[in-house]
Amino acid sequence: MAAPVRLGRKRPLPVCPNPLFVRWLTEWRDEAASRGRRTQFVFQKALRSLRRYPLPLRSGKEAKILRHFGDGLCRMLDQRLQQHRSSGGDHAPGTSRAKSPAPEEPPVGVPDSSMPVPSQPKVGSSSSYWPARHSGARAVLLLLYREHLNPSGHSFLTKEELLQRCAQDVPGVAPVSARPWPALRSLLHRNLVFRTHQPARYSLTSEGLELAQKLAESEGLSSLNVPIGPEEPSGEEPEVPGSASADLGASEGGVQPLLELRPGEYRVVLCVDVGEAKGAGHRPELLRQLQRLHVTHTVRKLHVGDFVWVAQETRPRDPARPGELVLDHIVERKRLDDLCSSIIDGRFREQKFRLKRCGLGRRVYLVEEHGSVHNLSLPESTLLQAVTNTQVIDGFFVKRTADIKESAAYLALLTRGLERLYQGHTLHSRPWGAPGDPESGAGPSPNPLCSLLTFNDFNTGAIKNKAQSVREVFARQLMQVRGVSGEKAAALVDRYSTPASLLAAYDACATPKEQEMLLSTVKCGRLQSLSLHTGIWGPL
Repeated sequence: MAAPVRLGRKRPLPVCPNPLFVRWLTEWRDEAASRGRRTQFVFQKALRSLRRYPLPLRSGKEAKILRHFGDGLCRMLDQRLQQHRSSGGDHAPGTSRAKSPAPEEPPVGVPDSSMPVPSQPKVGSSSSYWPARHSGARAVLLLLYREHLNPSGHSFLTKEELLQRCAQDVPGVAPVSARPWPALRSLLHRNLVFRTHQPARYSLTSEGLELAQKLAESEGLSSLNVPIGPEEPSGEEPEVPGSASADLGASEGGVQPLLELRPGEYRVVLCVDVGEAKGAGHRPELLRQLQRLHVTHTVRKLHVGDFVWVAQETRPRDPARPGELVLDHIVERKRLDDLCSSIIDGRFREQKFRLKRCGLGRRVYLVEEHGSVHNLSLPESTLLQAVTNTQVIDGFFVKRTADIKESAAYLALLTRGLERLYQGHTLHSRPWGAPGDPESGAGPSPNPLCSLLTFNDFNTGAIKNKAQSVREVFARQLMQVRGVSGEKAAALVDRYSTPASLLAAYDACATPKEQEMLLSTVKCGRLQSLSLHTGIWGPL
């Protein structure tokens, strides 16, 4: 027997029963995100809860039955609703008494055509959105707009590039901070910016490009709207802020302005890694000892090493960002107990490999005594062998100290020595890999002592988890093989840059004996020899 048929007209549910509340919560969330406030997450949770509720609400007080709606948020909705009614909107935000809805127009979140609600723009629309001045969202839009106009650029910026350039345009945002990224998420939600690739690349959408052009015009950056051609005068960008124009010139492929520090225009400052300053016990003691010895120092995040020295500009144009050149010395400090643990977990070899590729030529390994050697997890002979290999094979200068006071005294002595060494010298910056770089094969610089990396280039190039090429990953994998040091791995990847090329070379060998002798001709180190063909890898 067939089921009884229900008669009657089915009442269609509105697409959005509370469009005004949804709109206002979205505006509050985006505004909080652009200012970097944590209340954006409160508005987001409330917005999600409201979108799941199928019935109309006539006041903010009624919304208290929903999750994530407290007294304060309901009061904000009632106040906004009262302002809306006083400006001409007399109906409740959830009215659904539509007698003759317009069938030819698809609903866009308004349940009936008789409701006097202004047309609600889509989430991705830029018509009603105007980011605040000196906000992260505004800086991101202008930066992407400049990159879009750059004829030799890529029309996108990575996360690191956006952070660095936002820090220059908006001084209140540090490069290592996450404050500008709520604004970036807001731009993604509004469909003004879209993200591609991994690692992420950010570009402007058509709506974002239109809004960014209006922002540039409002700030007097009309020169950015003119296509760059041969007819433009050389001084076509005087209205762009200094830091932004420097970034634009660097991205256009021009020669970056060199930083030059003459005698008397800089001072030597010791940079201490934050890992050496935070924590309990001996770490704050190191800073106290440096202060007692009157050593000019600063604490910051170093991606490689524990101590470096910079020549810091004494009379910079921007006091918040003085020019800094990294002197050719770096120190890695290890207590004996930390040395044991780093040898056991493999950090010991990996850190030495990164130190040798950091761009600085004078590397010091500071080994600090700590308690009795009999209480350590490795025998004393093993530690002595590791320290000896560091000096003889890796080329580090090894300094052993009795305690933290002696370590601080040695750092103070190095600081005084560097001040005397660089006294009367004119220092200038050089790009990464240029002559003067210890890892560069382009030959020595005429004055390698004074051709130095900027601190930003040094620290950015030493990031541990940055995007790596196949060649770099292959070198790190080779170092996991017993007996393959950093120098041997570098010599191998110079000849066979990928695992596929090495396997192809083995496959091309006619006999197993030829496979065993394949790597015998690879040269590395001072003795220019590499013994990888026997004892480590057999025939493949």
